[in-house]
Amino acid sequence: MAEYNSLEQIRLQKIEELRAEGINPYPTRAERTHTSAQAIAALEAVSTGSTTAEGTEVKATLAGRLRASRAMGKLTFAHIEDGEGKIQLFFRVNELGQEKIEFFNKMFDLGDFIQAAGVMMRTRTGEATLLVHDFKMLAKAVSPLPAAKDETLEDGTVVRHAALEDNEIRARQRYADLAVNPQVRDTFRKRAAITKALRTFLDDNGFLEVETPILQPLYGGAAARPFTTHHNELEQDMYLRISFELYLKRLLVGNLERVYEIGRDFRNEGVSYKHNPEFTQLEFYCAYADYLKVMELTENMVGYVCDTVFGTRKFTFEKEPGKVYELDFTTPWRRLEMRQGILETSGIDIAEYPTAETLFKAIVAKHPEARPDPHVTRGKLIDFLLGEFLEPTLIQPTFLHDYPRDISPLAKPKPGDPLTVERFEGYVAGFELCNAFTELNDPLDQEQRFVDMQSDYTDDEEEKHPLDEDYLRAMRYGMPPNGGFGMGVDRLTMVLTNNRSIREVLLFPALRKEE
Repeated sequence: MAEYNSLEQIRLQKIEELRAEGINPYPTRAERTHTSAQAIAALEAVSTGSTTAEGTEVKATLAGRLRASRAMGKLTFAHIEDGEGKIQLFFRVNELGQEKIEFFNKMFDLGDFIQAAGVMMRTRTGEATLLVHDFKMLAKAVSPLPAAKDETLEDGTVVRHAALEDNEIRARQRYADLAVNPQVRDTFRKRAAITKALRTFLDDNGFLEVETPILQPLYGGAAARPFTTHHNELEQDMYLRISFELYLKRLLVGNLERVYEIGRDFRNEGVSYKHNPEFTQLEFYCAYADYLKVMELTENMVGYVCDTVFGTRKFTFEKEPGKVYELDFTTPWRRLEMRQGILETSGIDIAEYPTAETLFKAIVAKHPEARPDPHVTRGKLIDFLLGEFLEPTLIQPTFLHDYPRDISPLAKPKPGDPLTVERFEGYVAGFELCNAFTELNDPLDQEQRFVDMQSDYTDDEEEKHPLDEDYLRAMRYGMPPNGGFGMGVDRLTMVLTNNRSIREVLLFPALRKEE
């Protein structure tokens, strides 16, 4: 059971008093006729003479959370906030009588939800205000919301501190965070608009939105540790998906030529500023396209989102305190071959070291402070070089292309280069934004790669890409050449809304259990 502090005890007493007077502090019905924005717009229309409605009064019934209240004898001014903004309420003895004003001042606390009916007007200062004729309680708040605090400095400057600044509390109590921090509400409205714009772009370009299983008998499409559960009726273990890829490509076999899905993926991995075990992914697959065509689609799609939601392709992103980047998503994005990028940043030409053993020796000779794992494949050593030396330099939107075959088991090889595949990753602000391939559609090559991977895995390796026999069966029916793409919607939202942590763009991020 909850333990209530002294302020909460006072509010609980008020709830008892309301009920004793026959007033329900949580009534079943609300009768709102206008939002705050609609009421202000209606008043403006009357003031400018742009309305054809009879009369000049704007009658409105508003509802919202009480955010401020100031009693002045026979008058009381208050502000309420709804989903569209704040609006002032004016309680006057002429309309309500002294008893009702005293009732409001005594029984209503900041945070309560109130319904107020009356007539819109402007005060002497010109503020749009509802002159209240009647009001009622909609929901009594037992716990006070965190309040903003003003600090007066020695020079007389007043600094307003956010109502709720502790990031841990904000993430655990997102409901309170949203209630008191309007910029947080704005972030999630923009996130919804970003997702809508992604859908619109793909729909307008002939893609079909589909749904693939979240519970899968065999996970695949990436090398990641899955979450495992058990289906009692089927008497078998099931996995939460780590990717949509293998199911979406099965649809290409079925002649659905352009397909996409926006949904949740689940990976049983660590948490960081750019990782959450549950995240939103966009994947699409396009028949008769290659990774060059997918590059064009990607930069045009992200550009469309920038234009539609923000009206600009230039953004400021503060990755760390004091480290601010000016990002420009104007097309075309920079193209950089991985081999060249690693050579420029690490001084190692990976083409000169065709085996894991020779590449490992080159790394430790060139960079004695480096600590690569000596027991991994050549591709993973290249991935180590990418993360240590090249990735932090990729600030402006960049397509890094042509990856090692052994860390890209689902991509087509480059003609004439069996160790390299047609794959790119999109980078911005020093981290990966998206990943794409010219997809492998040779079932015999795919099967051999699955087999080779199984022999490369160590017994204790957790991030494995399992062999999917049903996927191979689908490929054997014939899969058209195609280009595939995956992007974290959370990461795109981070960059475009200037939030340095993925927790800031997830309503309910994964957190350690609260003790």
